[in-house]
Amino acid sequence: MSDTDEEILDFPMPRTCPMAPPPAYTDLRGGPPRRVRLPDGTLPWILTRHADVRAAMGDPRMSMDEANPDMPHRLLVPKIPRLFSFIRMDDPEHGRLRRMVTSEFTARSVKEMRPHIQQIVDQLIDDLERLPQPVDLVAEFAIPLPCLVIARIFGVPDEDIALLKEQTTTGLSQDVSPDEAIAAQIGMSEYLDQLATRKAAEGGSDDLIGRLCAEYMATGKLTHEDLVGMVRLVLVAGHETSANQLGLSILSLLQHPDQLAEIKADPSLIRPAVEEMLRFWAISQDNIVRVAADDMELGGVHIAKGDPVVLAIPAANHDEAVFPDAARFDIHREEAHQHLTFGHGPHYCLGATLATAEMEMALTTLFERLPGLRLTVPGDELSFRDTSLVYGLNKLPVTW
Repeated sequence: MSDTDEEILDFPMPRTCPMAPPPAYTDLRGGPPRRVRLPDGTLPWILTRHADVRAAMGDPRMSMDEANPDMPHRLLVPKIPRLFSFIRMDDPEHGRLRRMVTSEFTARSVKEMRPHIQQIVDQLIDDLERLPQPVDLVAEFAIPLPCLVIARIFGVPDEDIALLKEQTTTGLSQDVSPDEAIAAQIGMSEYLDQLATRKAAEGGSDDLIGRLCAEYMATGKLTHEDLVGMVRLVLVAGHETSANQLGLSILSLLQHPDQLAEIKADPSLIRPAVEEMLRFWAISQDNIVRVAADDMELGGVHIAKGDPVVLAIPAANHDEAVFPDAARFDIHREEAHQHLTFGHGPHYCLGATLATAEMEMALTTLFERLPGLRLTVPGDELSFRDTSLVYGLNKLPVTW
């Protein structure tokens, strides 16, 4: 690592206020890359400018190979080869595995799924209306929706979804013991291993796991271990991020009733509104990492081969050079679509189209059917997931 005379700041930094979406990068945002100190003592570069983060995402010299010993590690679970499948790999292996699951997440496939997603949304709201008020929208709506959608894509039985959700939350938390995080990861792996084994033996399943077994595992193009890793990755990514983003997005509209009224009057505004919600909250806190595979210049500094790098998505999404008055939530923001919440380049989020569709349908239907929806506690009493690598709400108590 190259030397620096700058003060090394401890990272992650606490949020100045739970309702202010970006972490407190006051001394960093808008400046060139500099060193920070992670809890494990490593000293990665942190990129906070939108241009730098976007450039790093598209540069093949910024490796995502988990096997690289210099790769920053933000989970309490030890590094395990291929644990996170293609998201922690470089091309060509990244592309080879990713292409195996792409067909379920294309714009065409998501369009075909919309009636099914709408059915789930309607059923969840039906269930909400039968519950005593106040209701926790995180537990009763924001979490179940993406869980049910992604689980049914994979063929996970509904009765097992709660278990997988609990294991995912524990595995991503930063305030549990390493033993708890490891136990959750082992539990998820064992469950998915058994599910994949059963589907491979039964054959004929028309879900994603069944297709992977028939098309790739049976032909020797995919190992059983890689199948389990791939399913684990897409299941976790497909519901954990969407659930937290949905809860925060509902909060955004409840706290901006004037903008909510505009959306109700003109439903076409829901699409740009979702883009602004994705920009505004930027829920990936400090878990987007890379390691330099070669010497390079980025953002005006020299980054040496082997240097670890953190891509600060919240800071990039609040870069005043791209998003003027970035701390203001504005569904009319023309540049909102330039957010980096879904990434950029070869590792652009596989489920971006699905996640966006879920949000549009969920928010539109929720506020149509429950027009009097409102918080039952002051905003400053809400509890947030500060200790997870994916930011979100613990609870969202509402009535209508």
